Amino acid sequence: MTRIGVFGWGVVAPRSKDIEAFERHLESKESWLRPYDGFGPSNFLVGQPDFDFTDYKPWIEARFPPSRFSQITEKMDMPTLFAIAAFVQALGQNPGLEQVLQELGSQAHVYVGTGLGALGTIESVSLQLHRAQRRWDRFWAAPERNEALRRFLAGEGAPEGAAPPVDPATLPDEDREEIEEQWWHFWAGHSLPLREFLAEMRDIESLAVQGTVETGKLGLIKEKQRRINRMLKTWSCPPPPWREVPANLLWNIHNAPAAQISMMGKITGLTFAPVAACATFGVTLKLAIDAIRRGEAKAVVIGATDPPPLRLMVGAFHNARVGAADGSVSKPMTGLRGTHVGGGAAIWIVGDLDYLRAKGFHTIGMEPLAVGVSSDAEHIITPSKTGPTTAIVQALAAAGVAPEEIGSWDLHATATPGDYLEVENLRSILHEDVLVTARKGTFGHGMGASGGWELTAQYLGYQRGVIFPTPLARTELNPEIARVHERFAFNEGCPVPKGAAGKLSMGVGGINACVISRPYGD
Repeated sequence: MTRIGVFGWGVVAPRSKDIEAFERHLESKESWLRPYDGFGPSNFLVGQPDFDFTDYKPWIEARFPPSRFSQITEKMDMPTLFAIAAFVQALGQNPGLEQVLQELGSQAHVYVGTGLGALGTIESVSLQLHRAQRRWDRFWAAPERNEALRRFLAGEGAPEGAAPPVDPATLPDEDREEIEEQWWHFWAGHSLPLREFLAEMRDIESLAVQGTVETGKLGLIKEKQRRINRMLKTWSCPPPPWREVPANLLWNIHNAPAAQISMMGKITGLTFAPVAACATFGVTLKLAIDAIRRGEAKAVVIGATDPPPLRLMVGAFHNARVGAADGSVSKPMTGLRGTHVGGGAAIWIVGDLDYLRAKGFHTIGMEPLAVGVSSDAEHIITPSKTGPTTAIVQALAAAGVAPEEIGSWDLHATATPGDYLEVENLRSILHEDVLVTARKGTFGHGMGASGGWELTAQYLGYQRGVIFPTPLARTELNPEIARVHERFAFNEGCPVPKGAAGKLSMGVGGINACVISRPYGD
């Protein structure tokens, strides 16, 4: 069976702008979380990435026209920028790998997913559209340009077949905002001047391309823009709300990070974006291993990326009762108060071990043997027993590793009651001496990136012969969990135990990915 090697990796994470900083900070038992000010002063802690994309400007400008960097920064959301940065870092682990990825043609693939995607762009565009719609409706609903409303206010009744909303003027101030929007929207829909405006715009939008397609297309776009701008000036109205939605929304769909990596690296093989929530990184690794062993690829760029902490994320985690909000670090295996939102990326370059070694490239970390995947098919958040254990048993069997050969194991552990079930599931398969780690108390929950951070931390430790410390003190271990298992990586760290290593990720929706690895040994 074809062996798989890791030949490059890069990280953007809390407190860590690159893989070197990430490894250096793993030596500390301290948490990397910091207070969140997105709501103003708050009790939330988050894993805010340490990141500056201008660090990568020289790399990009050495390969592309000068305008490329500004195009990327102006159009792409943070998950894509994180992914590009981590990819550039990964290439730096083995000089010459960039050229080989290009030379491999269809045998070099990119599988990079994102759990939440361009949430910052979605939030910004949604707010922009909402404001534009309010301005638009209010303009056309104004009595001076809306005869239907004037007649209604004069007591002549509503338009035939229509029932207007409650007049917001009759409501207390605190109840008006939402009703006002409904009121304006309703009356804008009965504005005769708006209908005239739209008819005029239809005439403009119906213009077709003239002459050659390429030159005619550009000319048509400019002509339509000129006529519409003139029309807006004539009517003295705000821009239509649909014209306020930037095209960047289309450039930031979930495959954007994978697509940009393929463009940055000039990688022409299969590129797509697996989405498996918090299990995304493990799923990309499985897909890569399978593609390499089937002979479809010699090398694959894998990984996951997710946005920095945003109000939407922090609020959703809190109201799902899985986010801590008391201003202190919530550590897995302790009070089970919930996790902390984080953001960033983890990108690896994996490939056919013998093929790439023969080209002079060196392996890093550990050797990934197999990935087991499964679905709970039960609950969107609460983990099951059968789903995770199925993934673990499947991974062990595919790796040819017996349960007693596992020396250490990294948990998904989100500092929620699921921690107890996860440890209980693990001990139903593995022995009492397995050394268990849980790292979301260090850098928080980075959604799709979390599995990548945690696996990279595990691999870096094995490469150095150490299990890096966690913020967890022995005295903090939850007594219920301690009755199930006692051997954890605490805040002092320890040597790497003998044997193979395991890592489980459990994604929202009940998606599980279990990775079994071992030192290269050769």
